[in-house]
Amino acid sequence: MKTYHIEVQRVKAMSNGNGLVEAQIDALVLPSTTPEGRTPTTRLAMSEETARVFQLLLKAQLAEFDKRKGRSQR
Repeated sequence: MKTYHIEVQRVKAMSNGNGLVEAQIDALVLPSTTPEGRTPTTRLAMSEETARVFQLLLKAQLAEFDKRKGRSQR
């Protein structure tokens, strides 16, 4: 499994369709090295400001999903 260190620098836009949320971002992606004895994993890092923008946009996208569901599915 390949692992990466992903630093999100800016969230440009988000959209959803067919049950998939897509984010357009500017990011720095570097291969990650795993220290001995640790499970390999990809790491996502962003500033507090970027995280707040990401959270607000994600909430908006999830609200769009909820609008499309019937009352019986909520």
